[in-house]
Amino acid sequence: MIKKGLLATAALASMLTMGAVTAQAKTFVYCSEGSPEGFTPALYTSGTSFDASSRNIFNRLVEFERGSTIMTPGLAESWEVSEDGLSYTFKLRPGVKFHTTKYFTPTRELNADDVLFSFNRQWKADHPYHKVSGGTYEYFSGYVSFPDILETIEKVDDLTVKFTLQKPDAAFISKIAIDFASIHSAEYAQQMMDAGSPEKFDQEPIGTGPFQFVSYQKDAFIRYQANEDYWSGRAPLDKLVFAITPDAQVAYQKLAAGECHLVPYPNQADLASIEANKDLTVDSQEGMNVGYLAFNTEKKPFDDKRVRQALNYAMNKESIIKAVFQGAGNAAKNPLPPTLWGYNEEIQDYPYDPAKAKALLAEAGVTNLSTNIWAMPVKRPYNPNARRMAELIQADWANVGVNAEIVSMEWGEYLSRSQKGDHDTVLLGWTADYPDPDNFLSLLNCASAESGGNRARWCHKEFDDLFQEAVKVSDPEKRTQLYEQAQAVFKEEAPWVTVAHSVVHKAMSNKVVDFRIDPLGGHVFYGVDLEE
Repeated sequence: MIKKGLLATAALASMLTMGAVTAQAKTFVYCSEGSPEGFTPALYTSGTSFDASSRNIFNRLVEFERGSTIMTPGLAESWEVSEDGLSYTFKLRPGVKFHTTKYFTPTRELNADDVLFSFNRQWKADHPYHKVSGGTYEYFSGYVSFPDILETIEKVDDLTVKFTLQKPDAAFISKIAIDFASIHSAEYAQQMMDAGSPEKFDQEPIGTGPFQFVSYQKDAFIRYQANEDYWSGRAPLDKLVFAITPDAQVAYQKLAAGECHLVPYPNQADLASIEANKDLTVDSQEGMNVGYLAFNTEKKPFDDKRVRQALNYAMNKESIIKAVFQGAGNAAKNPLPPTLWGYNEEIQDYPYDPAKAKALLAEAGVTNLSTNIWAMPVKRPYNPNARRMAELIQADWANVGVNAEIVSMEWGEYLSRSQKGDHDTVLLGWTADYPDPDNFLSLLNCASAESGGNRARWCHKEFDDLFQEAVKVSDPEKRTQLYEQAQAVFKEEAPWVTVAHSVVHKAMSNKVVDFRIDPLGGHVFYGVDLEE
């Protein structure tokens, strides 16, 4: 029997009475796994925040087709690339309207000023919005290293924007399809600045996307409604609700009770029960992801690669994967998933060898090491149970004389503090933003070490030189060679323990029509419908 107290908070129950799943208006309820850090995607890196903002409220110049990695025009209806690969000229789609809400009414349509605002906020230290809401832009400054790539961004006319690069970048078009490159209203930003409340710009979002923001209560719900003027056609759904439900068991109970339509990360143990329920279904797909444990290489003794190698040898990875992923994960030896081109098949993983681990620790002069393992408080596609994984790692390390305390905290705090380097070791992972090795290896470059996106805080010249060279090369064979070499350097230096690549499962009501699993890890509800 399901206890009603588990099914919804009072706030959520009250909210659902106005748009319950049984109401005439088509209201889709998504049992999301956590609260977003905020609603301006440029400021954050988590899929939780992107689902709540960029994937449903905003658009980008170029986008990926829903459920695929195929590039398609977004707010730019076309673009041209110069012969030398240094200039990209985008023609904006005419007639695109920003959301009209109770707190903002636009006086104009999308134009080049909005594109310049959205990128210059992240790029220019003297921009009025650069420091608003913390002003940390991990993607722009670290993962894609745009300050090292961009020369200028120019408004050619109201519907034309030209990007000029300092050097060729083979993945540039893919990069501006990432969530951080979402386009915002410059007019709305100015209005909030003039009102003396610029932070509201990041708390009450205005976009051009298929759904517009209505309200948010932390740890309870986010409410959206369909954008009636969406440039690509109105969504089939009338209302969208994120019912924030961190506990996967509670989410499953809500799904079974008809209180939500989709659960993103069901427990492996519940899959058989879900599949046996005639009202429910499970979709699955091999994920383009990696789960890892990162060592903070700025802290002793993790600045010594022998210690990092030792703790790789100390982990019984197969046992961990069996217990945590329960058949839905494969051991990872590289920072890239094997589904991605450039994957180095020749790499040999660290085998489970406690004796070798002890010998390396002794060689490094490390005895009675006390450290910590940070464990995520939420389920992610690359790690369905970080707490359990941390417990198993803790036991393995104890066998080689290392005492590790497990640390956890609220998801937003976890991300911000690990970005600052407060951890000794931290469990995290990555799902591809675009299908290029650059997207995974950028987690390990020197620029992202400086911005905090590189949780290992590892800056290694040989690796970085290979990475930077690969980005500039257009020949796929040459790029592959460089990326394979970079993976070999990574494995020797061991800034991470690469743990697993997972199979992604989504549990949903049979009433759901045309939900597509995103190979890039997002939850996109435009195009989804509900049977009457």
